[in-house]
Amino acid sequence: MANGRLFLRENYLGGTGLLRVNTFLTNIARPAAGATVTITDPYDNTVIEEGVTNAWGEIPPVPLSAPPIEYSMEYDMPRPFNQYNVRVALADYEEAVINNVQIFPETTAVQEVKLTPRFSDINIPYPVLYGDYPPKIPESEIKKLPFPSNQVVLPQPVVPSIVVVHDGRPEDTSAANYTVGFKDYIKNVASSEIYATWPVESIKANVHVILSFTLNRIYTEWYRNKGYDFTITNSTAFDQAFTFGRNIFQEISDVVDEIFATYIAKPDIRQPLFTQYSDGRRVVREGWLSQWGSKDLGDQGLNALQILRNYYGSNVFIKEAEKVEGIPISFPGTTLVVGSTGDSVKTIQQQLNAISKNYPLIPKLVEDGYYGETTAESVRVFQQIFNLPQTGTVNYPTWYKISDVYVAIQRLA
Repeated sequence: MANGRLFLRENYLGGTGLLRVNTFLTNIARPAAGATVTITDPYDNTVIEEGVTNAWGEIPPVPLSAPPIEYSMEYDMPRPFNQYNVRVALADYEEAVINNVQIFPETTAVQEVKLTPRFSDINIPYPVLYGDYPPKIPESEIKKLPFPSNQVVLPQPVVPSIVVVHDGRPEDTSAANYTVGFKDYIKNVASSEIYATWPVESIKANVHVILSFTLNRIYTEWYRNKGYDFTITNSTAFDQAFTFGRNIFQEISDVVDEIFATYIAKPDIRQPLFTQYSDGRRVVREGWLSQWGSKDLGDQGLNALQILRNYYGSNVFIKEAEKVEGIPISFPGTTLVVGSTGDSVKTIQQQLNAISKNYPLIPKLVEDGYYGETTAESVRVFQQIFNLPQTGTVNYPTWYKISDVYVAIQRLA
């Protein structure tokens, strides 16, 4: 837009957000050490920051100017985020370019860059609350399940290891399909749909809704029963916004890691509730969550479940999926700390040793089932690499992140 640069410069006076750039070689197999990361102003290509990635594949978090936080707290306000371009160059790899990385004040944006010989430029569109997206076409809240056949309905709601996202409307056969990790998909959608500056309980309520919506599509095999070869689309007329390769936000990522295996349920209904939602300003629908309304309720001190019941009824509750596909052993139920013993500790030690072949900064462990200081240090290094709180203990998010990385590396091997 003609006055874009002026708009950006004015917003520079507002606040500051952080940008973390994590680089990997060929999927998540190995961090990309020694890569040159350049962050530029998208309006005149001025270099704002340039650095070389360390052994973790990172440069130090970069503070970047952002608009005032108030802009993301009300509907009819100027653009609440600034945009920057990220370029990553490494010998023998295609240069990666990610345009329009979004920075909100008082948040941490995380941009993962996976370097491959055929890496294409990524252009990140505006988030749904600020951009121009088609409104959701209403569907029945409870889906009629087909009779068992070759397209067998899953016996229970499951969290898969991956989802296949169709980059367009369902009938668009020219659109690409992207295979992505389940949690990566949820983090991407939430970072595209809502603002990371909102109250944590508002973010949590919206993530619950995105999870339940997605798990309903998976449980009912909605698209595969219609003859399509994907799980879900990125068309907001049918599903949820998703942009391959976009930046996510640490505040949203932390919430997803905490609750990713849950969905919204109603009594006597086996399937995850098909939780439709709208922005609540341009489009308002009875019985749908209002994204802006959920932000207002969070401001009033309501927790996530109270927010959800305000829209979907007082009888909804949060349920955990009974099975997590693609993860070898379930979380033991209690956090592993120094002094813990048993098979769960041995599992973590075995998986960390396997991961350390690709991430050699993770110290090797004796697989003895005892959680000592050396195990705690290995966990702490793993947490640093994968943007988790560096506690040195294995809680629910850390357990499943270790499992995710372990499964991915085994698949590559």
